[in-house]
Amino acid sequence: MLYTLIAFAVALGVLITFHELGHYWVARRCGVRVLRFSIGFGKVLMRRVDRQGTEWALSAIPLGGYVKMLDDAPADASAAQAASAFNNKPLAQRSAIVLAGPMANLLLAAILYSLLNFAGTREPAAILASPPAGTAAAQAGLTEGDRITGVGGHAVQSWSQVRWQLLDVLSSGGQVTLDVESSAGNERERTLVVPPAASQSPEDADPMVQAGLRLAAPRPLITQVLPDGAGAQSGLRKGDIIVAAGNLQTPDANALVREIQAHPGQTLPLTLMRDGTALTLRITPQRETASDGRDIGRIGVVLGPDFPMVTVRYGLFESVTRGVSRTVDTVWYSLKMMGRMVVGDVSLRNVSGPVTIADYAGQTARMGFAAYIGFLALISVSIGVLNLLPIPMLDGGHLMYYLFEAVRGKPVPESWFENGQRVGLGLLAALMGLAFFNDFSRLFS
Repeated sequence: MLYTLIAFAVALGVLITFHELGHYWVARRCGVRVLRFSIGFGKVLMRRVDRQGTEWALSAIPLGGYVKMLDDAPADASAAQAASAFNNKPLAQRSAIVLAGPMANLLLAAILYSLLNFAGTREPAAILASPPAGTAAAQAGLTEGDRITGVGGHAVQSWSQVRWQLLDVLSSGGQVTLDVESSAGNERERTLVVPPAASQSPEDADPMVQAGLRLAAPRPLITQVLPDGAGAQSGLRKGDIIVAAGNLQTPDANALVREIQAHPGQTLPLTLMRDGTALTLRITPQRETASDGRDIGRIGVVLGPDFPMVTVRYGLFESVTRGVSRTVDTVWYSLKMMGRMVVGDVSLRNVSGPVTIADYAGQTARMGFAAYIGFLALISVSIGVLNLLPIPMLDGGHLMYYLFEAVRGKPVPESWFENGQRVGLGLLAALMGLAFFNDFSRLFS
């Protein structure tokens, strides 16, 4: 729990602080006086005032930050002081300052995606298991051992890239062309046709699985050999990959365990791969009594998955272009899903709140640095998109007022602003209530 809370606090602190830095940087470029830039909320723990008179503060609650600007100059202000007030700036500058926060989040996402592309990640190769009969994958003619090398004209290397390229068609329905390489090395093209879902909900099965697209089951990999066990006595080593056991060919880990448990005290031939060379050993599982009283066999090894892995890495220029493209695609997909929620094509149960975000922060942090950075990029896009929605109290709401001002040729009446704030507060309260309801429903279900 503590690990999850720390991962969540770091994520929220970094993303919201970067958002506020966007507002701050453009405000300073436009000559607006910034009174305070606070990292965190609540009681100020440390503070420093710079040469421009801005107070930089570190506050007690590390969940983001804020920028406080001089909105209106005092009545006795000099001309220079009046000119430094936010509300006295031209419409274009005020709009740029407000827009800078969400754009900073989108820029951060593009940078993080670019860094992941440049540093490289190890991911499972896109090799398919046998698709169940009747699924879209089976109807497309995909077979066990096929490796997907392209989706809709986009080259792919890994399973996560396949999932990303298929995200739109799997959620909306439609068809897409897959470039496939068979286990024999033959290249061919297949057309995947996915029917539209009635109303997508988080409780639904993984859309990849529904379409019949699953990773090939990994071969059992020996990650540890226990001393004095049957495995150690027969010569098994860490890193051996089991490819056959008795009459069982190409078993997965579960099938291998069942085969060994079914032969206590009976000698079994094991075929394995060691450093690329096939070996056959004979092993006699030790007889043990299970909790239900049955005699079962054990060989004293710890098994792990042997997924075929690929390293996904790009050069500097391609990393940046792919990072920007991934950010733009994520923005478009987010807006599209919001639109589908409005018309009822996607369930409102997909709206997530801080509890779910904290959970994913902890999960990705445990998975590794690359997964956590990818999570930060995704949430940064979400913050940017959310703040651009034309809801009063959000940055997008202020931009909506400025659009009205540009059309009218003068600022909107104060009554518009006050009524809009009430409406915006109600909408945000309803949205947060829905998000918390969904969060706790998932937590307790």
